[in-house]
Amino acid sequence: MFFVSKRIEISYAHQLKLNYESKCTNLHGHNGIITVFCCAEELNENGMVVDFTHLKEIVKNNLDHQNLNDRFDFNTTAENMSRWICEQIPEAYKVIFQESEGNIAAYVRPGFENYNF
Repeated sequence: MFFVSKRIEISYAHQLKLNYESKCTNLHGHNGIITVFCCAEELNENGMVVDFTHLKEIVKNNLDHQNLNDRFDFNTTAENMSRWICEQIPEAYKVIFQESEGNIAAYVRPGFENYNF
């Protein structure tokens, strides 16, 4: 099995839809760090699990310098965003979404819970 990861920095705005009072229901911004973990049993025809540039393009083109509420119809929590990113990349098995220092969420694709890269 081959494993790779890519760390991507983004800036974005959003506001959360919550059933309790919170400052996060106001429009605000983050400088986030996203780490995408990918794996493959065999390398592709270019000798890669996935091209790092393609991973960066998927994340940057959809999230960087965006108001996430304008792009998505779900609550744009770090948890939901990590799942959405993982679902966009077939080779991805885990995504860590750090929205700010100390606030980190992760999504692991079902069946990959025991992968430890």
